Amino acid sequence: MSPRLLLYTRTADYRHDSIPDAVAAVRTHGRFAVEHTEDPADLERSLDGFAAVVFLSTSGDVLTPDGRERLRRYVAAGGGFAGVHAAACTEYGWPWFGDLLGARFTRHPACQPGRALVADPGHPATQGLPAVWGLTDEWYDFDRAPRDAFRVLLRADEASYDGGGMGADHPLAWCRERDRAGGRMFYTALGHTAEAYRDPVFLGHLIGGLTWAARSAE
Repeated sequence: MSPRLLLYTRTADYRHDSIPDAVAAVRTHGRFAVEHTEDPADLERSLDGFAAVVFLSTSGDVLTPDGRERLRRYVAAGGGFAGVHAAACTEYGWPWFGDLLGARFTRHPACQPGRALVADPGHPATQGLPAVWGLTDEWYDFDRAPRDAFRVLLRADEASYDGGGMGADHPLAWCRERDRAGGRMFYTALGHTAEAYRDPVFLGHLIGGLTWAARSAE
């Protein structure tokens, strides 16, 4: 039986045009049974049957107080969580979510070609990537580099594009395997463009991360 994903794409701020392409890509990949929603009430019910909850280019405040508590309990009980792209622009007023994700979006330059550098080739999200990966994206900056409790998977090469603001230590994708009392977390800042979700290299990165978060490779 395929692991179940709850794919959440509600936006209360900027909405990415790529969301339909992203949902379709995850649905048609075939590795997961996907339930897609933009209704916050669906985060208020039990999440226990899902292998992972995925916030895909969500933005702004997208949860009710009951939804926040349900998600917190789900992750604390071992449920997986994945954030894609603008998930880092979500729930700025909820400190727990910032701690879960590891960093929050601050700004980005114009969408443009650049290079991502594989920092950890041993993870399912990076195993199929070239060591230096050229792609077009928004190259998010964050309020901090999540290092202490997180495993950094990809870094941005700021010399390869204009407008980077974090310097040499600029993580783009990372994860955390929490202790027995908490579930896995995977985040990638990539995925701005609709074209990304038709790119087999990017999809290998994304699906690898979701697979890891859902523990479906084990």
